[in-house]
Amino acid sequence: MAKTTKTTPKLFILDTNVVLHDSQCIRNFQENDIAIPMTVLEELDNFKRGNELINFHARDFLRQMDELTGEVLFEDGVNLGPDLGRLRIIVGKENNAELDDVFFEDTPDNRILNAVFSVAQAETEHRTILVSKDTNLRMKAKSLGLAAQDYTTDKIESVDKIYTGKQLVETVPEELIDALYQEPYQVSVDHFPMIPDPTANEYLILRNGQKSVLAAYRAIDKMITRVNKEPAYGIMPRNAEQTFALQALRDDNIQLVTLSGKAGTGKTLLALAGALSCTTSYRQIFLARPIVPLSNRDLGFLPGDIKSKIDPYMQPLFDNLGVIRHQYNENDPQVKKINGMMESEKLVITPLAYIRGRSFQKVYFIVDEAQNLTPHEVKTIITRAGENSKFVFTGDIHQIDQPYLDSLSNGLTYLIDRMKDQPVFAHVTLEKGERSELAELASNLL
Repeated sequence: MAKTTKTTPKLFILDTNVVLHDSQCIRNFQENDIAIPMTVLEELDNFKRGNELINFHARDFLRQMDELTGEVLFEDGVNLGPDLGRLRIIVGKENNAELDDVFFEDTPDNRILNAVFSVAQAETEHRTILVSKDTNLRMKAKSLGLAAQDYTTDKIESVDKIYTGKQLVETVPEELIDALYQEPYQVSVDHFPMIPDPTANEYLILRNGQKSVLAAYRAIDKMITRVNKEPAYGIMPRNAEQTFALQALRDDNIQLVTLSGKAGTGKTLLALAGALSCTTSYRQIFLARPIVPLSNRDLGFLPGDIKSKIDPYMQPLFDNLGVIRHQYNENDPQVKKINGMMESEKLVITPLAYIRGRSFQKVYFIVDEAQNLTPHEVKTIITRAGENSKFVFTGDIHQIDQPYLDSLSNGLTYLIDRMKDQPVFAHVTLEKGERSELAELASNLL
């Protein structure tokens, strides 16, 4: 292929999974041209019916294509708009004789590779690049000498740069630590030059030798405030991070909270305990999680009615509710309160797909396993927030069950990166496993 100059637009050929990930993707390639293989349109046809987000993306993308192209889509394509490139469909280049001995099957992926290969050979005036979220397809393309990239528009730069929500400061004067233990339990940030540019709602472990205090930066009045270690519905925080998490979960001024951490750090349990301790401020608590079928088997594979199919996926939420119940005797009023909330549907455990299209007023909404959501799915959920609602997202960004997401491109990571330093947002990365010594050992070594 000819060398690409800075002024020569590239040609990006999109895989189906890019469109299903982000229906607005054609607006994100700047002045470069975009091509869609005919196979992609055929695959989108299989996704246009349904109520899942991928079905919405398929329909939305096809509508955009129809509006852009008018009555006829010429071979040189159509202009996407000011400062953008052109869009076209690749027709008749998906059966390349040179690749007949390479591919053993006629599959959509192989037809897309055929199209990319043919275009790259025929159009040497610009660089041709396949864009796919399928790692294996990218590897197959590279093995054929084709350029291939992931779709990185909503991907953050590095795991090391993910905001943790807290910092340890070892050089705090003793008098400042002492002041935070005295009323009004807050000190102006101006007295803390050792904390340059703190982030809104960032949590702090302040130390000087044997003295230490847990604190948070309140951006609205530029104060460093003390954070107390207090139980929530029978759950006592066991470390500094859990203390910070419960403070964020119970602060009505913080409308959006994210908790990340490995298995056993208490993310879901803390979120549920925090919600139950705030029942006077919210009329309903929703606990939801995305359904990710195991071994690529859909719900229809499981026996029974829809409730029987869904219950196994919701069981971890019921388990955490059981842990809170077990903090009390069976006849304790707090247990009866939880049971009454479930019976009256003031506490609802549901699959995430069941909340689409709704609006939530004065609701405490917990989304578990948020690392299995795309950035667009996270946006869709949060934009359902009505007045006086609070949204909490929990998950482990290193334990992802979706084939086209990773630790840098999943919705939870994206949310943390984009929302940091917003006054209504707080994040805590939980680091120490508290489930059991065995669970912690397995998480660290296996």
